[in-house]
Amino acid sequence: MAIDTDKNSYTIVFAIVMVVIVGSILSGLASGLKPLVKANERFEKQQNILYAMGINGNEGISDVEFISTDKVEDVFKNTIKKQYVIEGDKVTENPEAYLIDIKKEETKSKDPNYTRKLPLFEGEKDGKPLYVVPIRGKGLWDAIWGFVAVDKSMVVQGVFFDHAGETPGLGSEIKQRYFMDDFEGEHLLNASGKFEGITVAKGNADPKNERKTDNAVDAIAGATITGDGVTAMIKKDLKMYVPFFKTLK
Repeated sequence: MAIDTDKNSYTIVFAIVMVVIVGSILSGLASGLKPLVKANERFEKQQNILYAMGINGNEGISDVEFISTDKVEDVFKNTIKKQYVIEGDKVTENPEAYLIDIKKEETKSKDPNYTRKLPLFEGEKDGKPLYVVPIRGKGLWDAIWGFVAVDKSMVVQGVFFDHAGETPGLGSEIKQRYFMDDFEGEHLLNASGKFEGITVAKGNADPKNERKTDNAVDAIAGATITGDGVTAMIKKDLKMYVPFFKTLK
């Protein structure tokens, strides 16, 4: 008996069957690719942390190149000596602290009964201990985030910033070398030793970034809101680590 393909019922059944088949295929692909996706997320975090420490593949003056994925795990393991999780007054070592989702932790911390987990990474470069802190905030259009490497006096040794969807040529410039390099050597504490952070300041009048104790860097022209987001996430997130750094003195 021939099937009448002109009937609406045939079209509907055919569409349902195709949706089920395609859905099953996509579900299978997603399941099969999940380990690869997780591995890539892990590599990216390791690359970002190392970049903030100045360990990267940069050659030219404007390069932003990471340690390759085939090498990054070994470099990360040899560079990061300890990983900590700070929960209130408690500090514990955790070899997978870098996998903590700081976005989820910030959301959970809205519950007054929840103690937020703060990851911290202690590494070594040129025989000098460095501490890397993850930060996250809001730009003009979407999330911005980064990693800040500091010494025990909370002087910045390097940073890495990234964004989810800032304006090309404006806010997106936070991940360019000329902006990130300005933070190197900047002090997070003021002259009195109190935490002040770093302000991305319009009209800072320090184009060569020679003043390292003014708690400010020059803003990106036309990207005021994104710059304010960088300022806010530095001040908001790094301030939470001040009690830990006091224990190092």
